[in-house]
Amino acid sequence: MSKTKTGIINVTGYTGIELVRLLHGHPDVELTSVTSRSAAGKPLGAVFPHLNHLKLIVEETLDKVDVAFSAMPHKESVEVILPLVEANVKVVDISADFRLRDTGDYPRWYGFEHPDPELLSKAVYGLPELYRKQIASAQIVANPGCYPTSAILALAPAVKAGLITPDVIIDSKSGVSGAGRSLNLQTHYAETNEDVAAYSLGGHRHLPEITQELKLLGLTRPSVTFIPHLIPMTRGILTTAYAPLVSGKIDRSETGKTELRKLYLDFYQNEPFVKVTESPPHTKHTWGNNLCLVYPTIDERTGRLIIISCIDNLVKGAAGQAVQNMNLMLGLPETTGLESPAIYP
Repeated sequence: MSKTKTGIINVTGYTGIELVRLLHGHPDVELTSVTSRSAAGKPLGAVFPHLNHLKLIVEETLDKVDVAFSAMPHKESVEVILPLVEANVKVVDISADFRLRDTGDYPRWYGFEHPDPELLSKAVYGLPELYRKQIASAQIVANPGCYPTSAILALAPAVKAGLITPDVIIDSKSGVSGAGRSLNLQTHYAETNEDVAAYSLGGHRHLPEITQELKLLGLTRPSVTFIPHLIPMTRGILTTAYAPLVSGKIDRSETGKTELRKLYLDFYQNEPFVKVTESPPHTKHTWGNNLCLVYPTIDERTGRLIIISCIDNLVKGAAGQAVQNMNLMLGLPETTGLESPAIYP
């Protein structure tokens, strides 16, 4: 049986090269084409020596493929995706160009008018735990952002059960790979090492994505404060989400904590890549794999829900989730090519 041909647009970013790693080990697909404007004409192994055994030449444009992954920057991604959709290629877009359902959000948060609102309305938000059925029949899937993945999966069971008020605080800490490979003073080693810093206090680009999905889950008029932090490690996101409990919904006691844990276990019982942990998870527990680890609890003193979640920002937060979406689009078992345990220590 022939394998599905896949291609990566903009292979030289961290997400692109993580896609190479995952697709190379996938039993049902073949990576046949990779592109990059800066490295066109070079063997992939000349750009990334650890991939010297892969006999791929980086091209300027994508060859004919069945599934394309776009790892282009925001605004640029939609331009390369439009002709692929017209050619009936299945597309997983890893930029934000198809994540937001309201076209009016794009000028405010990303600085451009969306060129194809009709196609935007047909794109499916690629969080399998919430949109599995829609993803399976989609031609274009908008891979979620890394921060939204960790935040939405942390809060979804509580929101669906009506446990929390709209006043949500999300504190997320990310390794520097989330900023990409481009040279930047903020992610320079001497600036980042032995340092932790908050950024985008006026509103991060992932905020409307988080708010959109919490509203769709049933949170009325969500008022979300989202503050990301940069920490001196390569991979990983740790999110701590806080929200006041709705009075009378769940007891602020050990009994309530037990009920909350059961709620989360029931919600995610059939999810292969979300695990409810018995103690607060570490980012290292997800390093290199496609898991989201979630730990729910209640602050008995304040009556607040507290949820900790951890992901690898390059796997479940990007390339791994993209492969998970591809599997669904192709009718393959969702876990195919994604079952490796975390690298530890």
